[in-house]
Amino acid sequence: MDEASSSSSTIRNKNDMKRPQTTAAGLLSPINDDLLHNILSRLPALSFASAACVSKSWNQICSRILSRPKLASALSLHPSPKAAVKEVIEKVLAEPIRPHFVVANIGSGFRLYDIFRLISKKLGSSVPFIISTSSGIIGRDALTHEFKEVKWGDVCGDGSDEDCSIPAKDVNYGILLTVGFVPGLKVDAIPLLRSTKEPREVLLDKFIMDIKDYTASVSGCTFPVAIMMFGDGLINMKPIIDALDYSMPMETVIVGDERGRFLYRSGNESRNVCGSAKYFSDAVALIFARDKDKPSGIGDIQFQIALSKGVSTVGSRHKAVSVKENHCEHSTWLTARREGHPETLDGQQLLNDINDELEDYADSSDLYIGVIKRRNISMGSEKPRMITSLEFHGVVGGDDEYLYVSGVGIKTADYFHFYRSDPESALSSCNNVSLSLKKLKSDEDSKHRRHISEVFGGFMFACCGRGESFFGRVNVDGSPFVENFPGVPLAGIFCGGEIGRGPSRLTGEAHKDSDARCNMHVYSTIYLVLSYTPLPLEH
Repeated sequence: MDEASSSSSTIRNKNDMKRPQTTAAGLLSPINDDLLHNILSRLPALSFASAACVSKSWNQICSRILSRPKLASALSLHPSPKAAVKEVIEKVLAEPIRPHFVVANIGSGFRLYDIFRLISKKLGSSVPFIISTSSGIIGRDALTHEFKEVKWGDVCGDGSDEDCSIPAKDVNYGILLTVGFVPGLKVDAIPLLRSTKEPREVLLDKFIMDIKDYTASVSGCTFPVAIMMFGDGLINMKPIIDALDYSMPMETVIVGDERGRFLYRSGNESRNVCGSAKYFSDAVALIFARDKDKPSGIGDIQFQIALSKGVSTVGSRHKAVSVKENHCEHSTWLTARREGHPETLDGQQLLNDINDELEDYADSSDLYIGVIKRRNISMGSEKPRMITSLEFHGVVGGDDEYLYVSGVGIKTADYFHFYRSDPESALSSCNNVSLSLKKLKSDEDSKHRRHISEVFGGFMFACCGRGESFFGRVNVDGSPFVENFPGVPLAGIFCGGEIGRGPSRLTGEAHKDSDARCNMHVYSTIYLVLSYTPLPLEH
């Protein structure tokens, strides 16, 4: 290089050194904050997360964009696990969101662990995550945005139909993915453990204490605001829900699926016992607790439940006379008297009376007895307390000796009514739920909206006996929520036992034995409505 060229290059380098260095934030600094807010709010979640790390000012704008809670949910019926997960992931992450919890529900055609691994790879390993199998999924399609209630038929574990000879075509392939951002709350998954050394010993006291200890550590009080339960189909959830009902104030909402299969991941690594040689997990609870370190300017999230019941009473009240339990079959044999009558009735006589009452409905209704149980319940060293509950037992059959029902825990002198599955009652109940949600909507639309709660999401737990085959038309269970809040995410499942317990149901509906608590339902749909009340504007 000659001297002139070297001199020219040196001058250019010195001039370059004098030029101000620019960053991504510097290049966009002339942009108005409102315009930048508009741009960032349109980014998908992953790009939004990157943008929040660019500078302090960008982070502040991103925090303002996500200052309110958000629920994102989508379903896919694609038969390929990878394709289905890709569809729902892309949909729930299409807008800004910071996952505080993840819930996935799948059909039995997908393997739990495979879907668990695929979702964890995309959403990270630090977010509380529960995945379960269900009898169907309810939500909006990731591709078409169409609202769907998809209920799968009875299938064998290998993906065949009932006679296990013909491969089922896509009937049980599907996934529903829900991601929640809930500022002002802390969320974690806490398992109910059972020792491998003492397989009959469920660590129920530890489960309750783990919930209370976690809640106390993050909120300063011992009671969460909501619990979402997922049980294993091989265990009896009744004692567990009874223990929660006893231990938690009525302000704590409890919803969930009594029977299924699940995997979970807790934010606390010590609770993740999958593959452990010491413990099995019989159930898992997603715990929602108030955040004692809630950022300033954040309002409050409320959880409310509504019940659409699907059974009606049949005949007179009865009193159990002779009761035998068959623990091997987890069933009960009993005789009973009609209230006000002295004679004892065997199973065949009881069923004949009920069939006479049912008339045209005898062949089309599933039959239950709803037993009023007054029991002393205690936890640990606490003093026992009398709790009156209504528990349903499916009627299996009857003969000239006994009436046979599923489940155990019935005692001599317990009173019960017969109940039948009833689509007309269920439809009327859905209409009542819709009216209650309509009132919430009208409150949202009032002139003083800044002081009113705004619904931002919902969950549904519907009995697997409901759906199109029960009502004779599609999307009945979801309609109360969808019609009142058409743009609000709703995630639901068809399940094998609906758990629903809360302070005051939106509908105010109750069973005939309304003095008794009923936390585990049959032929019902439980609606969990999530709303947010912003702080009042300062003047």
